[in-house]
Amino acid sequence: MTDTATELTEEKARIGAPSIDGFTEEGENLSPVNADASPLGGASAKAHSHGQGAGVPDSSRAGRLTSYRLEDFPALTGREEDWRFTPLKRLGGLHRDVPAGPAPAVDVRSAGAIRQETVGMDDPRVGSAGIPEDRVSANAWNAAAEATVLTVPADTEAGTVTVTLTGSGMAASAQHLVLVAEPNSSAVVVLDHVGSAVVAENVEIDVRDGARLTVISLQAWEDGSIHASSQQAKIGKDASFKHIAVSFGGDLVRVTPSARFAAPGGKAELFGLYFADAGQHLEHRLFVDHAVPRCTSNVLYKGALQGKDAHTVWVGDVLIRKEAEGTDSYEANRNLVLSDGARADSVPNLEIETGLIEGAGHASTTGRFDDAHLFYLMSRGIDEKTARRLVVRGFLNEIIQQIRVPELEERLNETVERELAATEH
Repeated sequence: MTDTATELTEEKARIGAPSIDGFTEEGENLSPVNADASPLGGASAKAHSHGQGAGVPDSSRAGRLTSYRLEDFPALTGREEDWRFTPLKRLGGLHRDVPAGPAPAVDVRSAGAIRQETVGMDDPRVGSAGIPEDRVSANAWNAAAEATVLTVPADTEAGTVTVTLTGSGMAASAQHLVLVAEPNSSAVVVLDHVGSAVVAENVEIDVRDGARLTVISLQAWEDGSIHASSQQAKIGKDASFKHIAVSFGGDLVRVTPSARFAAPGGKAELFGLYFADAGQHLEHRLFVDHAVPRCTSNVLYKGALQGKDAHTVWVGDVLIRKEAEGTDSYEANRNLVLSDGARADSVPNLEIETGLIEGAGHASTTGRFDDAHLFYLMSRGIDEKTARRLVVRGFLNEIIQQIRVPELEERLNETVERELAATEH
């Protein structure tokens, strides 16, 4: 098991500069075709196109191209830094073809006050919190016929809102959701993805001044499903945002959450839980953009893998811009490999452009069972099989307990038990 952590205070420090041949600032360069292609150059450093912003030439993450126009993103080859871990041949054509199939059905259930609307893509709220950062997202943006907008009214506590998105076919489709938490509102929104689907999804999250919003994205698809989801949040003054990604089902799932601070005093927590079985590809790439002063962020993702060709990918980008004085940020990823033939890729990235911060760091660990934990349990009369299950349950429970929706926590605990039972057989 490996562990890396970084604490920096020097002005204009840069983290992750490659010191080993074959590595880039975003980790191992797996493709020989990329030998002469830097992630800091080319399209990644272009100015934003129709993106209401401008790239920063000396930053690998801030300078990334954003655009609503599909033609601004070149066709994918699999050699791009952002796609080098993703098996494009299993993406169901979401990067190549027009996703013209029916989108998963949307069912909203809420005990509190919340407004639900179906609007055209020309509605001013569409595009207010997110801009496509990759070809799949832009393809979905252009193909979506309408958007579902959910609004938590100002000064309202809406409780838990469950949005069930049910896929009913394998034709490639596009979906667009906009979640708006108006000033000083509070809500928990569960995005429950079920059924069978091949879907590219854009989720915009607008957390306005003083609002408190939790978004739980549960990927519980049937076998064979393909899901690429961009989930972008804009966080206002003194607002609090928690995002929890939970991925179990599907053949290929790629979720890319982001949190961008738009005003001082914001707080973002990003948690993730994933359990990959034989042949599954579960990928999570996140971005935290500290663009203003005095904001805090905390990231923790945990995953377990079992079976031949089970593959998980976690890439965490945290950018602390020059203007973001007083930032406090930390990110970590932990992976538990339960059997031979599984692979976990974990790449934490941290860019710091000012030394006037409270703290920043990152960590990543990947390994098998901790023999000391097993020995402790077995020395107290617990058989090895039960001891292993207890270790895994304890490892993942740190994320499950962040959900704080009792029925959903119970459902996830049952899912973990089924996964572990499969391991034993």
